[in-house]
Amino acid sequence: MADKKIKFETVEAVETNVALEKAKGFWAKFSKPIIYIGSAAILLVGAYFAYKYLYKLPNEEKANDAIFAAEKVYGKMAATSSFTADSLNLVLKGDKAQGITGLLDVIKKYGSTASGNRANYIVGACYLQQKDFTNAIKYLKEFDANGANQIASKANTMLGYAYCEQKKTDDALSYFKKAASVAANDESMAAEALFIAGRYADEIGKTKDAIELFTQLKEKYQANGRVTGGDVDKYLAKLGVTQ
Repeated sequence: MADKKIKFETVEAVETNVALEKAKGFWAKFSKPIIYIGSAAILLVGAYFAYKYLYKLPNEEKANDAIFAAEKVYGKMAATSSFTADSLNLVLKGDKAQGITGLLDVIKKYGSTASGNRANYIVGACYLQQKDFTNAIKYLKEFDANGANQIASKANTMLGYAYCEQKKTDDALSYFKKAASVAANDESMAAEALFIAGRYADEIGKTKDAIELFTQLKEKYQANGRVTGGDVDKYLAKLGVTQ
């Protein structure tokens, strides 16, 4: 899926202050004649263009049309952080009467397209809201951010929350750390991801990890509000670090 480009109208706003006080709340032979090789290459090139122009590009357009309505519904939910049960089901399963194709159908029909890839992210986010953590993990892992590091960071954070709820603490912490590292060039996002990872490490008793994460946050993102506001020092002091 490396050739897909990611376009989002809105991005899932992952709450960073929800259930952080309890760990459970945290929610991828060369021996043929030259003429044969040349003929094979021509056939391959022909097959590629047939795939691209007769199958792939039309499918991209169909997938983009199919995802539009459900993505719009999801966008409204994400913009207001209001994820209602009816709207989540509408995004996942669609409604013919309203002309909305569910994203599960989009993935099934157009999973190899850019829109199908984007649908994996949204479906994973919806399942996380529904507390269906197994499916949240399944679809978020299928999503390929293709270098869109901010989106990758959010996907990894959601995976962290999902593994938390499954009490898979090592996996959860790993994804929280990954969320921070992939967004290292975005100060605000990386700092918040480090803060989440640090608090989670503290909650599950991994003091060394917590200290390392908070220290990294303090040293690398000194101007961030978590540092200047004293939050990081508060947690470091709690962990026995007072310098």
